[in-house]
Amino acid sequence: MKKVKNRKKILFLSRLYYPHIGGVEKHVAEVSKILVKKGFSVTVICEQYDKKLKTKEQINKVEVLRIPISLSDKNKKFEIWKWVLRNRKFIKSFDIVHIHDVFFWIMPILFYLDRKKIFITFHGYESYPLMTSSKIQKKFAAKYCKGSIAVGDFINKWYGIASNAVIYGAADGRIILSKPKRTSKTPLNILYMGRLSRDMGADIYIEALFTLRKANFKFNLEICGDGEYRSRIEKFGKVRGFVNNLDSYISRADIVFSSSYLSMLEVLVQKKRIFAVFNNPLKEDYLKMSPFSKYISINSSSKELCKSIIQNIFVADIEEGRKWAQNQSWENVVKTYKTIWNI
Repeated sequence: MKKVKNRKKILFLSRLYYPHIGGVEKHVAEVSKILVKKGFSVTVICEQYDKKLKTKEQINKVEVLRIPISLSDKNKKFEIWKWVLRNRKFIKSFDIVHIHDVFFWIMPILFYLDRKKIFITFHGYESYPLMTSSKIQKKFAAKYCKGSIAVGDFINKWYGIASNAVIYGAADGRIILSKPKRTSKTPLNILYMGRLSRDMGADIYIEALFTLRKANFKFNLEICGDGEYRSRIEKFGKVRGFVNNLDSYISRADIVFSSSYLSMLEVLVQKKRIFAVFNNPLKEDYLKMSPFSKYISINSSSKELCKSIIQNIFVADIEEGRKWAQNQSWENVVKTYKTIWNI
């Protein structure tokens, strides 16, 4: 283990954390794991989303503290504020306090904390169209904090902020698993990855599946995700729910439906074709402003998506995409954090 002078204490504030599955959760967990290996002390404060989870435990040498909350969204804010106020001295004791989207958590102690220790990562957007209150909060957070990181350059554009760094997550660089080559008579194996929600384009993907089936286009579908569109999409394939390790699912897929950064990076590493969709100008920028946009198929409608699949329209260089994704490591993400923190 690499020794760090004075063993810096890092605190992450994140709405959800392991064992909950999600992009932010994985991001915080991977960064924390590497920081611990480098000799830092890492603590994560998150919500106790399941009463069966302990309010305090250690996971992979990371101290995890969960704030007990009720099921009421209205009450939850005040429960979190009450917990934060009660533990303000503890929060202040850290060398670095890094917030992951939940800036409102520290509102009651803004003038109690040392601003030079406060940093933030903006992971995404709440909804489209953007609410004025969301824009104001992110702008204020960016100015209040000593430094900020944006996961995607679209955040700077749409929220009118200037982050100190822009990142896109990382891929684990796993070995590509082999699978038999398909023939023209073999059904296309499709994998859907992500939340089954409108902001992830689930409605567009489902419309495309209806069209493909109507056209007698043969395919098999697996769904790694869950959400409001579950009942509609499970007519076409098996819903596996949110899955921790996606390697085997990706390896046996011919093409992947995905519109989120981390998922797409994991797919690129395994040299699989990605078909992403957008249903508003913000999501369009989310996809097209990413540095790996040229390695994926970006579609604006179910009609365009179906045409791309049926006619096998895919101009991206999959091998180049794999090389690019493999260079995106969690070690490099941690370097960005350390640069922002100046440690």
